Amino acid sequence: MTTFVDRVELHVAAGNGGHGCASVHREKFKPLGGPDGGNGGEGGSVTLVVDSQVTTLLEYHHSPKRKATNGKPGAGGHRTGAEGQGLVLPVPDGTVVLDRKGNVLADLVGHGTTFVAAQGGRGGLGNAALASARRKAPGFALLGEPGEARDIVMELKSVADVALVGYPSAGKSSLISVLSAAKPKIADYPFTTLVPNLGVVTAGSTVYTIADVPGLIPGASQGKGLGLEFLRHVERCEVLVHVLDCATLEPGRDPLTDLETIEDELAQYGGLEDRPRLVALNKIDVPDGQDIADLTRASLEERGYRVFEVSALAHKGLRELSYALAEIVSAARAAKPVQENTRIVIRPTAVDDAGFTIEEEDGAYRIRGVKPERWVRQTDFANDEAVGYLADRLARLGVEQELWKVGAKEGDTVIIGPDENAVVFDWEPTMASGAEMLGRRGEDHRFETQRPAVDRRREKQRGRDAAEQEFLDFSALSSGREELEQ
Repeated sequence: MTTFVDRVELHVAAGNGGHGCASVHREKFKPLGGPDGGNGGEGGSVTLVVDSQVTTLLEYHHSPKRKATNGKPGAGGHRTGAEGQGLVLPVPDGTVVLDRKGNVLADLVGHGTTFVAAQGGRGGLGNAALASARRKAPGFALLGEPGEARDIVMELKSVADVALVGYPSAGKSSLISVLSAAKPKIADYPFTTLVPNLGVVTAGSTVYTIADVPGLIPGASQGKGLGLEFLRHVERCEVLVHVLDCATLEPGRDPLTDLETIEDELAQYGGLEDRPRLVALNKIDVPDGQDIADLTRASLEERGYRVFEVSALAHKGLRELSYALAEIVSAARAAKPVQENTRIVIRPTAVDDAGFTIEEEDGAYRIRGVKPERWVRQTDFANDEAVGYLADRLARLGVEQELWKVGAKEGDTVIIGPDENAVVFDWEPTMASGAEMLGRRGEDHRFETQRPAVDRRREKQRGRDAAEQEFLDFSALSSGREELEQ
């Protein structure tokens, strides 16, 4: 049964935003008391959080689909819909999040680090929030936005200071067991270690973590054996230790050949050229082990390696090795810049950024942009007034003017959004939308009787003045006719 998983594909889906409500307040003697539709609730988001108590991605291997809940729709009486419940997924320290194309989305290191894997949809505005001086009683509300949904890949890269690399059964797990309190499975056959083992080592005042990488054999970087599955666990390490078996009985193997083979696999994997290396000649306690170590040591030192002769079984040379590793780890930590405060990256919008782009595609014009695409998702196309409101927003953004500039003509096909959820329509730049009761788009004559008394008196006075002038003109005309007749 699988107990350790360090790579999974996960489908995450955030909750949809609740729809806004179109409602008019009604009570006795107030048949049109004004809009009172509430906003929809926000959809829940899916968030990854680093938890130091989690060491594997096994849970997501068995349950690869995760979804947050939707927001509730708004209601009359200015009642806002309830927000959807967010979903928090604990992941191990050192988890890297990628998209399906392999692009890194987040590198989660440190307890409590968070990443929003799928953003919940916005709640739609109710007609009370859409009311204005010109649009006193909107007969529509905005729809809630769909929550983000995507497939992600999570890879676990161990957060260790030291990595032990070498052939299977070279004694890496034995070294970890005596250098730290870790208790890995140990046996004398290939691929005993099936998962990376982590241990904590204390050497003087320095405390560091050490990990062994299982299954490195010739061809591991191309997928042979288990090496490719676990080579990623050495990427974060500050120092690599080659554990060389001085007591191997396999034909064609010796410490120098093993070292060259492992280095070749590391080079093909890439990205580890700058890591310092140490060599641990292991199993010097067995017959001929010490002799092989003595013969090999000089050649290794000529190549520039620091060499340590050790025996995990007899506990020989371990103190020197652990303190040498502590020295390198301490130097690496001191060389890193101290980050006192969290850096916030601000990317202001460009001065000439219109907020959208227009591209011609096979005789049609495709509009892309965060705002136009969001507005389209929020529009109820079964409501003429809502469509008119969308047209007003696009016109204010400058979409109509830009269509004229790129050569669009009346009746041309215009597409807003990507192919999977695009809206296609024939462009009519002079189109007037809205309910039949509306004059200018968005104005509601039902509220003419509720205008201030001063405005009503002014209109009545203008009417009386016009009638009086008409009477004077008629009188003057009558007097002129009488004079002519005389």
